Amino acid sequence: MPPKGKKGQPTDKSKAGEEEREEPLQAVVLADAFETRFSPFTLERPRCLLPLANIPLIEYTFEFLANAGVEDVYVYCGAHREQLEEYISQSKWASQVSSPFSKMELIQSTSHSIGDAMRDLDTRALLVGDFLIVYGDVVSNLPLESALNAHRARRQKDKNAIMTMVLREAGTRHRTKAQSTNPVFVVDPTKDRCLHFEQMPNKEQTHFLSLDPTLLSDHQELEIRQDLIDCGIDICTPDVLALWSDNFDFQAPRKGFLHSVLKDYELNGKTIHTHIVNDHYAARVRNLHTYDSVSQDIVARWAYPLCPDSNLLRGQSFRLQKGNIYKEDGVVLARDCIIRSKTVIGRGTSVGDGTVISNSIIGRHCHIGRDVTIDGAYIWDHASIGDGCKVEKAIIASEASISRRCRIEAGALISYGVHVSEGQTISGENRITRAKRKREHGEDLPRGEPDPSIVGKGGDGFEYYDSNEEDEDEIVDGLISRGPLYNLSNLALSAESISTLNSESEDDYEFSHQRSEAGSFVSVGSVDSHASQHAHNFDHDAAASIYDSLIEGHESANIQLELTSLRMSTNASEHQVRRAVVVSFVKRIIQLIGSGSNVRDAVAQVFGQHKDLLTRTMFDKNSASGKVDQVDFMLLLQADLASRENGDLVLLTAATKLVEMDVIEDDGMMEWWENPKSKEGDDMVKVRGKTQQLIDFLSQESEEESDEDDEEDSD
Repeated sequence: MPPKGKKGQPTDKSKAGEEEREEPLQAVVLADAFETRFSPFTLERPRCLLPLANIPLIEYTFEFLANAGVEDVYVYCGAHREQLEEYISQSKWASQVSSPFSKMELIQSTSHSIGDAMRDLDTRALLVGDFLIVYGDVVSNLPLESALNAHRARRQKDKNAIMTMVLREAGTRHRTKAQSTNPVFVVDPTKDRCLHFEQMPNKEQTHFLSLDPTLLSDHQELEIRQDLIDCGIDICTPDVLALWSDNFDFQAPRKGFLHSVLKDYELNGKTIHTHIVNDHYAARVRNLHTYDSVSQDIVARWAYPLCPDSNLLRGQSFRLQKGNIYKEDGVVLARDCIIRSKTVIGRGTSVGDGTVISNSIIGRHCHIGRDVTIDGAYIWDHASIGDGCKVEKAIIASEASISRRCRIEAGALISYGVHVSEGQTISGENRITRAKRKREHGEDLPRGEPDPSIVGKGGDGFEYYDSNEEDEDEIVDGLISRGPLYNLSNLALSAESISTLNSESEDDYEFSHQRSEAGSFVSVGSVDSHASQHAHNFDHDAAASIYDSLIEGHESANIQLELTSLRMSTNASEHQVRRAVVVSFVKRIIQLIGSGSNVRDAVAQVFGQHKDLLTRTMFDKNSASGKVDQVDFMLLLQADLASRENGDLVLLTAATKLVEMDVIEDDGMMEWWENPKSKEGDDMVKVRGKTQQLIDFLSQESEEESDEDDEEDSD
């Protein structure tokens, strides 16, 4: 038994440290963002229960928290608390057997802003240690351990380090970034400390960033970042809540709280830090723009394993088919219907003859009639679409019914239970509902009468008008009533497919109910089949994504980020990465030539802007043991051009450009030329014919350099 006194004190401290480490990680889920950006749907359902790829939004948030090791979860509710409470009580998260959480508690409040909610949390004193604040619309496969460790290490050294924001590097034009505003973070990279935050345009509606001169004098190094996505994930200490309580004018977490705390550093002495990630997936479904973008990311498996065939909900049975088609058991498809790529169809849904569905998400127990065209649309459970209808990039909510020969234009929002009569055209500006609205004090406004000019004679529904144009808080698009950003018509990603070098063309993926289940789907339980399918998905999706980015003029860093994320999610090889780059680059070059560009200009436009991306596909630069990666790249380029018109001229021009850019070294080009695979088959020999002149030039240059070296040695 150890003696009392000094030797006992370290033991007590050790125990105290163990108790501190064993403190449960807590999280607050803001289930209500106190916004109207999803109206009219949120008149009847809480925002966090709206379906995203046939799964309620809050399920993705809970999955993220479970993977982060959170034990205690407090769900902060606003509108429709009863619905959310009922949903959670029946979910796996409330089960004592299956839930990874030790505590799940719902908090009801009458708050009208995030600021009010934070101050209310402070008065409740529920949060005793480090905790997470996340929104109920976060979709992320990001492991949080490194961010938590960095936050705790800072906290031990400096008690004034009160918060760490998780931000994702994504370029300036990423599709899940804000469209109408541009967040700017000024960071000290030596300490990962955020020094200034501003949204552009700022309150004065200018695009000029005003920095305190002391920031320049007090910090040797500053980074001004406008390429970051705010993931809606903050690691906080209780001091954060205390600051909210001390400042009742704080309402918005970023342009209110963050901006002011950073500005008043000399007064409060508190520091806020950043944890910037450049891999994995993290995004918030802030508005309709990101709803569309994140839905497509999930279907395209960017957020793997958060994808339909992971079957996150009990009772789901989605299976993956090539072309990123997902179908549950019990779907009834007519003989002549066509289901194209990037489409999800839930259980019990029936699809009639002659119907074509592409790039869309269809819920459970929907009825889709004959000769219907659905493209880029979101149709929720129990909806009905009559014969001969056309639906483009619109949202049709649960139990809505669209009669025969209707046209639903891009951007239209049709809420729960709405009935549209035969032959009607619903404009992309229409938001139609049957729900009562509430006055400021909570009582129902009189329910609107059906508007025949909108839904037709015998229809049920009326136009929704939001009289409260909300303030643009956070780093999001400011969606206003009937504003252009409600229109989804320009938001859908390109569905064009690209055939890879080792697979058949997949421009359209069609199937009928006559195909066998075994032949149509990958077995969910088969590891080998999953690995094969994921590799195939990478070949197709990576090439398609790069090609779309080339057309849209994205930066190399942005393309590289998405490529890395997809590669990690599918465990693709470096060879597959090079192949995807080659396929997409060649396709873009051929497209430019077909549009009237000459070969030299087309190659310069595509290769010249993306040296960094090309260089990162090859890791044998300055290697004395051989240029394996460079040879592999050239063989892939040669093989792709072997069957194309003027492929020999394109190959010569591309090879010359790659040498000029120093992407392919002279030795790498010579090793490719001598490689036996470059001479296999008549097509491979023919396509490299014109490149002989480049090889002769490089050989001559090499001989001249050798002669000069010999002369210097003799001197």
